Amino acid sequence: MFQKKEIIYSETLGVCSVDDIVKLADNKKDTYYYYLLRSVCDKSKKAYIPVENHTVQLRELITKEEALCLQKEEDFDKKSEQIKGEVRYVIEKG
Repeated sequence: MFQKKEIIYSETLGVCSVDDIVKLADNKKDTYYYYLLRSVCDKSKKAYIPVENHTVQLRELITKEEALCLQKEEDFDKKSEQIKGEVRYVIEKG
């Protein structure tokens, strides 16, 4: 489980921060916990992702060494914008 203020990678938002972990209820009054994720690059983008059983890939950021290796790959330009953004973020923030 990720913690509030942690910087992670989301396959839909790219590099994002866990702004909050909120409890939401459905029509049946069942409650579920969701991550409130906000894009680091574009603060207007946010997403609510279930803490459990989410289908969106969420993971810790890659290491600086992994970022440098990815950046050197021949097909780096063909990577998704989210991956390229993660590589840039990790190298800059190191």
